[in-house]
Amino acid sequence: MTLPRRKFLQLAAGSIGLGAAPIALAQSYPVRPVHLVVGFPAGSGPDVVARVLAQPLSERLGQSFIVENRPGAGSNIATESVVRAPADGYTLLFAASSNAINATLYANLTFDFTRDIAPVASVVSTPFVMASNPAVPATTVAEFIAHAKAHPGQINFASPGNGTAPHLCGELFKMMTGVDIVHVPYRANYMPDLLGGQVQIAFSTATQLVEYIGAGKLRALGVTSATRIEALPEIPTIGESVPGYVGIGWFGLGAPRDVSADIVARLNTEVNAAVADPTIKARLVTLGVPPMLMTPAAFEKFIATETAKWAKVIQFAGIKPN
Repeated sequence: MTLPRRKFLQLAAGSIGLGAAPIALAQSYPVRPVHLVVGFPAGSGPDVVARVLAQPLSERLGQSFIVENRPGAGSNIATESVVRAPADGYTLLFAASSNAINATLYANLTFDFTRDIAPVASVVSTPFVMASNPAVPATTVAEFIAHAKAHPGQINFASPGNGTAPHLCGELFKMMTGVDIVHVPYRANYMPDLLGGQVQIAFSTATQLVEYIGAGKLRALGVTSATRIEALPEIPTIGESVPGYVGIGWFGLGAPRDVSADIVARLNTEVNAAVADPTIKARLVTLGVPPMLMTPAAFEKFIATETAKWAKVIQFAGIKPN
């Protein structure tokens, strides 16, 4: 059948429009406020970093990025709400290392983080500092390992709770060194007990520890990241004494899995540009969370690696949620 010329041109124009739709959508996005869902309370570390990021994203994209706190179950409540949200780019998850941990820690989740959340952009890493009370007779990681092996079961390490990233950093240390140290989970601030010697070590953020380390009230033995950190450049990595040891927290953006690839690409570009801005970068470094920027594909691979690594640690230590 031969189509009339006018009808043919209408169909051709329609097919071109359909092909261009995703590109046009990404270029116009966002046309209304975007909700950035944080699975932790207002004033927490993830919340603070999310708000630092929301400001430049709002400025760059011309729409408000509204931080919405939905705390509970180590970010599972927030994650489930995003999994069930429309995949239109207007509801994003401020994802965290707890998401990779929770995939193994919780047995009955109603979602699969790696399947149901599309990685959009990594934002920062959270290196921790292995710090001890000065009464511990060790000034290096190697000395601490020797001391711990000579006193099995007699050294306590504090954390903010079972299955948290600081807890798993300690369990990874135990797994890789063979030391027998006792985990003491806290629901409240453990710093008074660490300073008082009721617990002997903790894996905490540099921001939380640097004042006490500078005053000689705590001793930094090593940092958990692959490289030394700006806040404590003289402190070696744990990996310098325990080859292969790396244990960090991290934050990034995720979206419902079926979100447009063009929207993901645009958000990734804008996040990378925002975090690379010298003013924003300086604020993040001051908070003890150095930028960690990746493509969506690299971020997805990173999450898969982190999920597998922490699964081994959780299984080794027999960790259960609080």
